[in-house]
Amino acid sequence: MAKKFTPLELQIMQALWDLGPICIRDIQETFAERDRPAYNTIQTTVYRLEQKKAVRRARKIGNAHIFEAVVTRDSTQRGLLDDLLRLFGGRSQPVMEHLIETGNLTLHDVKEAEKTLKRLGRKEKPE
Repeated sequence: MAKKFTPLELQIMQALWDLGPICIRDIQETFAERDRPAYNTIQTTVYRLEQKKAVRRARKIGNAHIFEAVVTRDSTQRGLLDDLLRLFGGRSQPVMEHLIETGNLTLHDVKEAEKTLKRLGRKEKPE
């Protein structure tokens, strides 16, 4: 089952996925200076992620604990997409329409999706 994350938790997970095992201070540094949460906020959120079993302490260097992601970016993305589709009753068409209207779905994206559909369609056909 996919983990549920708050926006701040997701930003922290992004840092861990992008950079690998890092300390809380390094996680904090990934935020833009004007939007950077306080160290204690990041620390509390990382500990919450640890309780959710989304991150773990990989090792300790001096006084700093090094944290790493336990859940993958892929499993998190798939879970979020499944949740989004449930919101639309399992229908992808309204999502696709919105992506097209906002310019977030390009012709290249559609061609790549078509290749995936064809590939998956071949797997489903009996031989």
